[in-house]
This record gives sequence, C-alpha cells and structure tokens, in this order.
Amino acid sequence: MKVKVSYFARYRELLGVDAEHVEGAFKVLDDVRQVLVAKGGQYAVLAEQNLMCARNEELCKLDEPLAEGDEVAFFP
Repeated sequence: MKVKVSYFARYRELLGVDAEHVEGAFKVLDDVRQVLVAKGGQYAVLAEQNLMCARNEELCKLDEPLAEGDEVAFFP
C-alpha cells in the first residue's frame, strides 16, 4: 500500500520535507508512524506522545484504518 505523508510545523522543519510517499503493509495509521520512526535520525520525533495526526484531512487517532492512496498528516 502507498500513502502520502505530510508533515507540519516543527516536524516539517526537523525533517526538512513537506511530504513524502511511503509504501508498506499498513493496516492503521500507527503502522506508518512506526515505519518512519524506525528510519531513525530526525524521524524519532514522530515517537512523541503529544503527536497529532489526520487521515484525508480529518483529525483521527493512531488506530485509524488506512486504505490505498490515503493522505496521512503528522503535527505536534
């Protein structure tokens, strides 16, 4: 499955990118976050407890189910 991941505010600044496409066997939004955190380096910021997220421009929780082509967003 391929999803677009957008970053906002401090996350965008730390990662140095506005958005990227990520591929994997994702069932829920947290699966995407875990893959990104596993990249290490600056991506470790996505392991924060106060992280907020959205799926297709609607706020959601990390257990939100995903579908092919969804857009995911992370922000502090």
